[in-house]
Amino acid sequence: MAPKPAQLWCFYVAMALGFIGIAIADSPYRFFDWNVTYGDIYPLGVRQQGILINGQFPGPEIYAVTNDNLYINVHNSLPEPFLLSWNGVQQRKNSYQDGVYGTTCPILPGKNFTYRIQVKDQIGTYFYFPSLAFHKAAGGFGSIRVLSRPLIPVPFPEPAADYTLLIGDWYTANHSILKIILDGGHRLPNPNGIVINGRGPLATTFTVEKGKTYRFRITNVGLQHSLNFRVQDHEMTLVEVEGTHTMQNTYSSLDVHVGQSYSVLITANQPSRDFYIAVSTRFASKILNSTAILHYSDSTTSVSGPIPGGPTNEIDWSLNQARSVRTNLTASGPRPNPQGSYHYGLINISRTIKLESSAALVDRKQRYAVNSVSFIPADTPLKLADYFNIDGVFRIGSIPDFPSGKKTYLDTSVMGADYRAFIEIVFQNHENIVQSWHLDGYSFWVVGMDGGVWTPASREQYNLRDAVSRCTTQVYPRSWTAIYVSLDNVGMWNIRSEFWARQYLGQQFYLRVYTPVKSLRDEYNVPDNALLCGKAAGRSTATP
Repeated sequence: MAPKPAQLWCFYVAMALGFIGIAIADSPYRFFDWNVTYGDIYPLGVRQQGILINGQFPGPEIYAVTNDNLYINVHNSLPEPFLLSWNGVQQRKNSYQDGVYGTTCPILPGKNFTYRIQVKDQIGTYFYFPSLAFHKAAGGFGSIRVLSRPLIPVPFPEPAADYTLLIGDWYTANHSILKIILDGGHRLPNPNGIVINGRGPLATTFTVEKGKTYRFRITNVGLQHSLNFRVQDHEMTLVEVEGTHTMQNTYSSLDVHVGQSYSVLITANQPSRDFYIAVSTRFASKILNSTAILHYSDSTTSVSGPIPGGPTNEIDWSLNQARSVRTNLTASGPRPNPQGSYHYGLINISRTIKLESSAALVDRKQRYAVNSVSFIPADTPLKLADYFNIDGVFRIGSIPDFPSGKKTYLDTSVMGADYRAFIEIVFQNHENIVQSWHLDGYSFWVVGMDGGVWTPASREQYNLRDAVSRCTTQVYPRSWTAIYVSLDNVGMWNIRSEFWARQYLGQQFYLRVYTPVKSLRDEYNVPDNALLCGKAAGRSTATP
């Protein structure tokens, strides 16, 4: 009987490791072999079709150390194309690996593709998710934790354990039904509940020992709702946000917006019993709740009584908390530009971009837009069209730098930008919802946020000293958020709403960071194993 692809992969890896020797523990390479399938899952007690990775929901957790190379061989055993994207992993000089349709051809049914990812100059808490169709509503997501290299000091003592919580709103309807609703030009109904690590209320337990301190990595992998996280009778010390060590402020609860990740320390300093871990929706007409259990190892008392309440619609409360999240300037950490080489607050802005979100009907179907442009995918990944100089796939400048006031229209929107430019991006929200925006390939400084309409005078309230650096930021209702970005990573990078139905219906575009100098110092060549599709099919990936 012929060996299966997964068996061959493991054989080749074993052979490679044999040559490397027993010192693999010190090797910068980590190998993963994943099979993606459908399977029955019961997140809210109802059987539904979920996306499993190696039979797991959520998928396997990725452990890595700064600068590790990750080889992730993904076998697509679904009956439709599939891709994984790596939220927060910067893919430096290598946007081909980003795993969104603007950069990477889908893995066809029965085929496989090996992502080659380096977590260059990064630490922190991130996640991966399926980026095509509406697969994210079926699972297929998992956590990524990137640890500091052994000799790099971390600004807090080693915790007794390191726990992951993937929280998010959830639909009991099949993801394909949700996709049909969206494709028909309709809005989705409200989600049915909240899951914690893929399970419903009181289905997940975290065991702690009295007197010890634990790290909890909290990521909102949901589809639309901001969530509030809290632990009954325990305070949390914030220590990291999406790769940035933060000032160690203490909170009784924490707002986690869609696509965001936080790390907190929690000390088991209460009488020995079980406590609620509570998660609830924020800024929603209907409050959804879920719970897990913080179990003291010597506890004989189960959780009981009401779930601890949290904030609901208080925008000012959340805004003030967001402003309090700041960078720990004394902490060591990897970064492309060593600490002290420059400071973001002292650099002149070379360009301002103002992005205004909107909702409208186009041809009597619901669409969402940025600066009046609702994104539609091309037949060829934009990055491949760019690399192979294929005409007719996209047009640079197809989305303006500022709101145009035009009616919403469809286009494959790509904005050009110069390598090494230092830019200001303002997200303007005129709607009555909290929005969440993500930029692939980068971390950015969140320098300001406030209610009303942004004007140049708003810069007077910017934090130009210790703003947090992250990859996903919230924009409050009828408010604005401003970020600074140093464009030091050449590539084709997705800017998108993390409100997933809005992203699916056009609220995204691509930022093409370009240099005319063709050098491996600035950007890698297309991978030799790259999948080729559309107008790129049949091209050669051989290095010239």
